[in-house]
Amino acid sequence: MTKKPRPASSAPLVQRHIAVVGAGMAGIACARTLVQAGHRVTVFEKSQGPGGRMSTRDTEFGGFDLGTQYFTVRDARFEKALATSPGLVRPWSANTVRILDEAGRVVAASLPPKEAHWVATPGMNALLKQWAQPLDAAGALMMETQVIRMEGDKLHPERWQLQTEGPGASSRVYSGFDAVVLAVPAPQAHALLLSSQQGKALMPVLAGITIAPCWTLMLAFPQAMQPTLLHLGPHWNAARSTHHRIAWLARESSKPGRSAIERWTVQASPEWSERHLEDDDERVKAKLLKAFTEVTGIRAQPSHVAVHRWRYAQTTEPLGQSHVWDAKSSIGTCGDWCLGHRVEDAFISGLEMALAIC
Repeated sequence: MTKKPRPASSAPLVQRHIAVVGAGMAGIACARTLVQAGHRVTVFEKSQGPGGRMSTRDTEFGGFDLGTQYFTVRDARFEKALATSPGLVRPWSANTVRILDEAGRVVAASLPPKEAHWVATPGMNALLKQWAQPLDAAGALMMETQVIRMEGDKLHPERWQLQTEGPGASSRVYSGFDAVVLAVPAPQAHALLLSSQQGKALMPVLAGITIAPCWTLMLAFPQAMQPTLLHLGPHWNAARSTHHRIAWLARESSKPGRSAIERWTVQASPEWSERHLEDDDERVKAKLLKAFTEVTGIRAQPSHVAVHRWRYAQTTEPLGQSHVWDAKSSIGTCGDWCLGHRVEDAFISGLEMALAIC
């Protein structure tokens, strides 16, 4: 009588404690995947909330998506993840045009997009805030906490501990991590590894990544709320510009789920941002506001003018693979810069980073 083979038994999960540095799309996608696999995760973020370049700045006039303007959905895994947050993401009919010159002349209206442009509501950061909520509820989301050094755990040398700085230059050490994931821009990950003298196998890989900066201008025109004035300026809601200062303009109030007050987000070109990277805010405001007037023809005085500098905004030379994982040191890195500069690139990078650890 032939003996039936015994079914293979899966090995029990050995729970690991993993530190994720960065609460942008890559970091949150990585963290939530690790938690779903049964691991313990602690996320560190130097800002006040999750989002990264999917941040939204709230003002008395409404919100501004000061980084990512929209995203596309091409990967089935990203589509499945978005389905866990029904109603939070909506399509944006941007009515995008392309601007030819500094006089604001339109070359041609863009063809209808081949794929939907999506935004989170009521602001771009809403998606990651919801995805991060279980981490926050579990006390695993360390906001306003910047990791400044990595080193071996003093009690357990095979593990990691992280030195951090918080509000008011307060410092603290978190220990007992089996692995560390750096879900931050490549130059920041490289700098942290270099200053910590750790993860030397990763540093040559990170050194070749280039990411362009971007200055963002935010404008509000509440006078456009008058009953006889629906909006100011052009009839398009977004434009890709060849103006030497401006690369992108978007009417924030045209996005679904937003305040009706006329608001514009203007993103400077990478070249101009690089040349003026260290300029003070007032100088940048004046120059970009002048360019905005030239492109849109809007000469009204805005009631709100603010700028934000993204030192690392858009990848120009991506890594060409979804993540980097050094099993020997148990250190990994991920981010949109691994594959490109899109939101979906960041999601895939964080997801596949987590799968590599699992």
